[in-house]
Amino acid sequence: MRKHYNIPIFIPEAACPHRCVFCNQRNITGRSKLPFIAEVENTIEKHLRTIPENAEVEIAFFGGNFTGLPLSQQEQYLQIAQKYIEDQSITSIRCSTRPDYIDRETVVLLRRYRVETVELGAQSFDPEVLEKSGRGHSVTAIYRAVNILKENGLAVGLQMMTGLPGDTPEKSRHTAAEIVRLQADNTRIYPCLVVKNSALEKRYSEGQYSPQTLEEAVLLCAELTLYFEENGIKILRTGLRRTEGFDSGKTLVAGPYHPSFKELVETILWKRSFQDRIHFDYRGAISVVLPKGTAGLAAGHKKANRIWLEGYFSGVRFSEDETLKGRNFHVDYC
Repeated sequence: MRKHYNIPIFIPEAACPHRCVFCNQRNITGRSKLPFIAEVENTIEKHLRTIPENAEVEIAFFGGNFTGLPLSQQEQYLQIAQKYIEDQSITSIRCSTRPDYIDRETVVLLRRYRVETVELGAQSFDPEVLEKSGRGHSVTAIYRAVNILKENGLAVGLQMMTGLPGDTPEKSRHTAAEIVRLQADNTRIYPCLVVKNSALEKRYSEGQYSPQTLEEAVLLCAELTLYFEENGIKILRTGLRRTEGFDSGKTLVAGPYHPSFKELVETILWKRSFQDRIHFDYRGAISVVLPKGTAGLAAGHKKANRIWLEGYFSGVRFSEDETLKGRNFHVDYC
């Protein structure tokens, strides 16, 4: 299987007429203006120089409401990507957008330029949560957009957020269930954060909004991760990508941010797997054989799972086997 690489092209909020309460995209992405054509070309060329041959490469128009741009401007960006498809430098194109900016005319343009995947910022399938979050669209708009995209043969990603205003764990579970029911091709799970100069910052400072704690967000995202995996939904990302602004506190006001958020989620999931399948009445040494590339995740954040296991057994050894998949593993009792 060829390794997959994304070349991200950020399309900031200039393409979005709405201002969701949690959004200050300039602080999140570091951009406030649309990229020039030359900028896009330079970004693609720069990434291509670092990507190995025979890789699966995708140009991804992220960060905003791509289909909210005028059709002529969408076409300009897609024409750039097209020439790289034609010379086989890249294999596909994807974009992210809002559900209420998908219509048949737009999809015709996307199909013409061989866009394969559209990610929709669904965020929630609860009407109250959408309203309190200032999303500016209804649940019906999400269903309609998914139907149009699927009818035209496009793969559909549905992004969700936990801990939004008015949200509860049960409402997040409902959103996940709808993503599964609609047979999305993939999803992203983002815990809601309070960023500076957002409407949510004002609500937070006035005591009108309480974000999830880190523990609450990690536990819920672990539950949702397992649910999506069991139902065949690919998870592209869990937690916002790490940025200097978040790490330094210049951007973040409050909320369940962690630079290794996904690792925290995986630590919980691997620990539960170990609890279910390892015989803890044994006190000798154990050798745990894991799928290829998972030893670090299984050991846990700051080796928490390994340290925990070492408290029960006289020795713990991790190794990998490329024939194992997912979180399947086996244990040798030495």
